[in-house]
Amino acid sequence: MSSELLVDLGEDPATAQLGQLKLTTVEDQQWPADESTLSKSETDISQHFDAGSPHLPWDHPFYDIARHQIIEVAGDDNFGRKVIVFNACRMPPQHQLDHHKLLMYLKGTLDQYVESDYTLIYFHHGLTSENKPSLSWLRDAYREFDRKYKKNIKALYIVHPTMFIKTLLILFKPIISFKFGRKINYVSYLSELEDVVKCEQLLIPARVKEYDNKLRASLKPTVQPPVSPPHSPPPHSQVFGVPLALLRQRNPDGDPVPVVMRDTISFLSEQGLEIEGIFRRSANVTLVKEVQLRYNSGVTVNFREMEDVHLAAVILKTFLRELPEPLLTYQLYNDIVNFTSVSSDRQVTLMKTLIESLPEENYTSLRHLITFLAKVSANNEVNKMTNSNLAVVFGPNLLWGRDNAMSLSAIGPINNFTRILLDHQHLVFT
Repeated sequence: MSSELLVDLGEDPATAQLGQLKLTTVEDQQWPADESTLSKSETDISQHFDAGSPHLPWDHPFYDIARHQIIEVAGDDNFGRKVIVFNACRMPPQHQLDHHKLLMYLKGTLDQYVESDYTLIYFHHGLTSENKPSLSWLRDAYREFDRKYKKNIKALYIVHPTMFIKTLLILFKPIISFKFGRKINYVSYLSELEDVVKCEQLLIPARVKEYDNKLRASLKPTVQPPVSPPHSPPPHSQVFGVPLALLRQRNPDGDPVPVVMRDTISFLSEQGLEIEGIFRRSANVTLVKEVQLRYNSGVTVNFREMEDVHLAAVILKTFLRELPEPLLTYQLYNDIVNFTSVSSDRQVTLMKTLIESLPEENYTSLRHLITFLAKVSANNEVNKMTNSNLAVVFGPNLLWGRDNAMSLSAIGPINNFTRILLDHQHLVFT
């Protein structure tokens, strides 16, 4: 957004009015301290991350920000876009938080993903008069995020909005562009997020879940929000969300590489290697659902007829993310997250050992995928997708904790492992 569209909120009389707004704090302050949301697999890495911070070592310049877990990265949404989560309830009182550092930490997190389409989810519950940032900070924060950050954000979801946040957005309307304003969505209940992202992959604070349950319980039975349907055994033709071993058993040829991976990689190898930003763009949600339905119904999918490279790319990432167990398996989770402690001269040997310990269908599928991604990276001067960029895209789709959530404590090491795998794939798969 161009700078001439901005106004100085310090001179806006509405600013003073907003400053008089008081947030309801009694109810918020009655909530117990947030219980640990880390999976066992993540807490096992405490020897490499200080126990007080699941994100960064104590001597990291952003340790005092990261330890609050205000900002999280949660894999991809249903459209193939990276998900960034901001938890208001985890913000400490104003005098205990360096808001400038928080802004820099948020920018540093987004810097890893802004070249791709991404979604921002803001959990508003828990913002109180004690921990809410000043209006001048909000104004400066919006100005700090220039077009680089706003261009590829496809949606901002405000969960559990209050009159305060709605009033705030109205008063900020003079500096919010019309285009950005259209990306803002209010979400009243967590179940509504299921249309956007699988809630089980989000590290939703316990107090936010409790508050959502309280809201739902206060509703009359006739107006209860929809709940997620119970899980049922997959039909025989289903391929998304089905274990690789079962897919292999169903395949009459016994091919360990699933049909979705074969189809998408074949098409992308022919038509996607020179597409700039391949794997960074989202796809039409209707087409994504249609293709998934066709695969799950046993219908042949021909991407060459659809001629949509980004659709095939999103389908590939979605298939990997919806596997009931990640391609790199839960068994290797701790080894991979702790891989940064391995000396560089031992990394390739250890990586080869870890990869070769995978079940055959996982090993073969991973080799098929990584060999293809090496071809993508070989064209990075055209498509701008280096090994590092591909690792950021695919790391969270290759491995996650048993609770399906992905925190910043793990995403960095996982992406690093993926990058090293791409760098040395010719040695690992020999």
